[in-house]
Amino acid sequence: MFYLTKIIIAVIIIVAASELSKRNVTWAAILLAMPIVLFASFTIIWEETHNPELIAKLTQETLFFIIPVIPFLFLFSWMLKSNMNYYVSLSISCIGIAIVIFLIQKFFT
Repeated sequence: MFYLTKIIIAVIIIVAASELSKRNVTWAAILLAMPIVLFASFTIIWEETHNPELIAKLTQETLFFIIPVIPFLFLFSWMLKSNMNYYVSLSISCIGIAIVIFLIQKFFT
């Protein structure tokens, strides 16, 4: 039952952002920029473990991995505005993020 709750929360956020983007891109962007999934995940983990050390460590490591995403969002936007194929742009951005996260993990954590 708890897995179903997790799935429902994720689906609601994704559907809300998708539908909202059809009406108001700014509000959809604000929803996507909010760490709703992050805090929902922390809450679920808290309810499952009641382990503040785990959540503190997860929060700290999440910060390390959020930082490299930001430049790739700019790159992704630029590639799309330059009429690059959506899936190529997405792939390049995801691969870039993965490489930088791997390097951060290897050298800084």
